[in-house]
Amino acid sequence: MLDRLYLPFLALAAAAAVALALVWPQGLGDRSPAPFGHTPVQRTAAVQAAMKREHEAAMQRTDQAREAVRNIQNQALAPSQ
Repeated sequence: MLDRLYLPFLALAAAAAVALALVWPQGLGDRSPAPFGHTPVQRTAAVQAAMKREHEAAMQRTDQAREAVRNIQNQALAPSQ
């Protein structure tokens, strides 16, 4: 008798979970349909500019580290007199 109530409720809950998964925002990707959607944080101009600055700073640090390694290797191979 309990299965007559439990299994239809379980099927309804599963269908509701699938329907919710179709419209709920998935991570930080594209905007979901209204009423759930909002502009993702990464799409705002301020965050885009900050991400670009951070990337450029990281690239500059990487280039500096590579240059330092090159200098150390050059000094080890051909020491200055």
